Amino acid sequence: MTRQYDPSSIEEKWQSAWDAEGLYSVTEDADRPKKYVLEMFPYPSGDIHMGHVRNYSIGDVVARFSTMRGYSVLHPIGWDAFGLPAENAAIKSNTHPATWTYKNIETQAASFRRMGFSYDPDRMVRSCDVDYYRWGQWIFLKFWERGLVERKSSPVNWCPSCKTVLANEQVIGDGVCWRCKSVVTKRELEQWYYKITEYAQELLDDLDTLPGWPERVKTMQANWIGRSEGAEVDFTLCDAQDAPTDTTITVFTTRPDTLFGCSFFLLAPEHPLVGELTDGTAYAADVQKVVAAAARETAVERASGEAEKIGAFTGRYVVNPVNGDKVPVWVSNYVLMEYGTGAVMAVPCGDQRDFEFARTYGLPIPPVVVPEDDPMLAEVRDARERLRSDVPWAEAYDGPGVMVQSGEFTGMPGGKASEGMRAVTEWLAERGQGRFSINFRLRDWLISRQRYWGNPIPAVHCPACGLVPVPEAELPVVLPMEVDITKGETLADHPEFYETTCPTCGGAARRETDTMDTFTCSSWYYFRYCDARNDAAPFSRERADYWMPVDQYIGGIEHAILHLLYSRFFTKVFRDMGLTSAAEPFTNLLTQGMVKKDGETMSKSRGNVVAPEDMVARYGADALRAFILFMAPPDKDLDWNQDGLEGMYRFLTRLWRYVTDVASAPSAISTQGDAAAKALRREQHRVIGKVTDDIERFGFNTALSAMMELLNAAGDYRRTVDGTARDGALERDVAETLVLLIAPFAPHMAEELWREALGHAGSVHRESWPTFDAAVAAADEIEIVVQINGKVRGRLVIAADASEEAVREAALSEPNVIEHLAGLTVRKVVVVPGKLVSVVAG
Repeated sequence: MTRQYDPSSIEEKWQSAWDAEGLYSVTEDADRPKKYVLEMFPYPSGDIHMGHVRNYSIGDVVARFSTMRGYSVLHPIGWDAFGLPAENAAIKSNTHPATWTYKNIETQAASFRRMGFSYDPDRMVRSCDVDYYRWGQWIFLKFWERGLVERKSSPVNWCPSCKTVLANEQVIGDGVCWRCKSVVTKRELEQWYYKITEYAQELLDDLDTLPGWPERVKTMQANWIGRSEGAEVDFTLCDAQDAPTDTTITVFTTRPDTLFGCSFFLLAPEHPLVGELTDGTAYAADVQKVVAAAARETAVERASGEAEKIGAFTGRYVVNPVNGDKVPVWVSNYVLMEYGTGAVMAVPCGDQRDFEFARTYGLPIPPVVVPEDDPMLAEVRDARERLRSDVPWAEAYDGPGVMVQSGEFTGMPGGKASEGMRAVTEWLAERGQGRFSINFRLRDWLISRQRYWGNPIPAVHCPACGLVPVPEAELPVVLPMEVDITKGETLADHPEFYETTCPTCGGAARRETDTMDTFTCSSWYYFRYCDARNDAAPFSRERADYWMPVDQYIGGIEHAILHLLYSRFFTKVFRDMGLTSAAEPFTNLLTQGMVKKDGETMSKSRGNVVAPEDMVARYGADALRAFILFMAPPDKDLDWNQDGLEGMYRFLTRLWRYVTDVASAPSAISTQGDAAAKALRREQHRVIGKVTDDIERFGFNTALSAMMELLNAAGDYRRTVDGTARDGALERDVAETLVLLIAPFAPHMAEELWREALGHAGSVHRESWPTFDAAVAAADEIEIVVQINGKVRGRLVIAADASEEAVREAALSEPNVIEHLAGLTVRKVVVVPGKLVSVVAG
């Protein structure tokens, strides 16, 4: 076997061998513990990039390592294949999205194979395949049966570039589309929703059951779910003559203790009452200006504290239930219909946005909760009625304080979760004008899209029967391939698709022409992997319960809310349907960092993309895999450096030569009692222990560094010990250890060395992980630093098991220490075992 490391001659060889041997096909094995390792499945947008290489290399190391540690490992791959990018790319290239998608899947699959990733070939899924998306339709019907599907008209997010609606979670940053970054607008449309809000509390509570998730991700989800405790308060609407009516408008507030400070009332521009209150009145023109201006702003802009707050009086009033005051009703752009009830009791003394609005329009700002140290408190502390209608403050105060000008509640502590808050709510509840309430920021998930390349929604619109689900027996509703999206066609342009009969009455009906959000496909694919070839169900309970939950999930932080929250929702519904015992889909989550170049994200527009295939052609897949894991901890961003890849290639070449030299050397005597041999054996076990610990905590860079240290020690032993005196059995054992340790990182090279150089019959990837012996790894002697008054004055080489008294005596007997203690009195000696001796003298 040649001493020259040539990855091009071995990598394809072993990829073919692994395919032929079925090395990575796995079945349920009750005799071994299971481990489900999964990277988020990719979108087939083209060939893989360095971000893919990093993400999937992390997962592959974990999967291979876990297999060698004795686990039955499920490590599958598939493609998230529906969605807008395929449509847009197909339009650009004048082709069909199916053609574009399947071509890219083929390209990516070949690249994954060339990287040596250990995916189970029998479990591959593509979400655009009929045998996958039919079960997405089945899930839709089951959600519908459980009351978790709703079709309703409401203001929705509209992307003018993608020409489709977006879920709230898909509007990012400053109110732009998560895919194309176009500014999102609002439209009133009838759409399909999954009622994720039914699980809001459980989704929030169960974040505490996920210690293996990054705190950052859990915080992001908790904030998005946004649980608020407070009260619902009913305000009575007055008629045009200012007389109370039977109509009430309910608001949610986290501060019912501030109700006496409500000096105006706000409606969102989209609130259905706006037109009813103002149409045909003298106030209509000004109100419509606000409505039109709000429609031009994004929700993010409107909710921002920095945005200009505009409003208009409707000419109508509501009655404040706590004091009977008639409060003017205004419309303003900073109130959002999708949050709360779309109506707000404005308390300008306690809310900064209300404060700024009141200052702009000259509305009263009566103080109702005043901090203890405010000089104004002396004036109004005992006032039960309103003495002041303004505050001498530069901004609102929303902290704790004393309730003032608040009727019978005056003098009580105010603030969130305060005595005053509870007392006011109880008072309202007794009179039927309010109640304790919990509100969530989370809104139902809008799943319908006005695009072609997606999973058809299995519903029928019947003039007689209304909305009717497609019967299970008629699934799948197949997505037709005859749609020409280059001409802007959708399913709504194809009568042969939408013309149908009602499943209930048999009359003429229209099939739903919207498709599902692609996140409905990615919210359950990890279950399908458990039973990917099941044609009778999406997956069997038995197989799902064997593999689920996923033990280690790996993907980008950008999916913290969208994909991860939706997947948690699906899993909980599946549990309630009896499909699984899992309550959470992913036990542990690793969010890997980005791969950058010169400090910037790699992108074609910047011209800084480094193509993985170019690096593989030059250095081999193993070097690229190992290097991208060596550059930085996996959760940190890394900056590409090709010189470092050259260095990793040289390390693998050195390891190759060492193993081939040892394997080809004649047998030598055993000298395990020799000091040099003992030192090498000790280093071998130290490194086994370190690499094991490092991989378990994703310290791949330090694991590779430890292997380099062992290779250096083995090389030093081989160079410095005469050939006739070297321990040949030890050298071979160290060589085999190095091959086993490097196997998860450089699988092709490890396989070649294991089978061809070292002569083993089976795959290195089916071998047991090396065993760490702590006793062997322990040093016979250690070096200890001696400090005098904080300065290093000596070093000791002493037996590792020396007693504290022996260490103290040796330290005080060290010649340099004796010299520096001359004329001083030793006042204290502190021994830190295995590290140092600190002497205090004066």
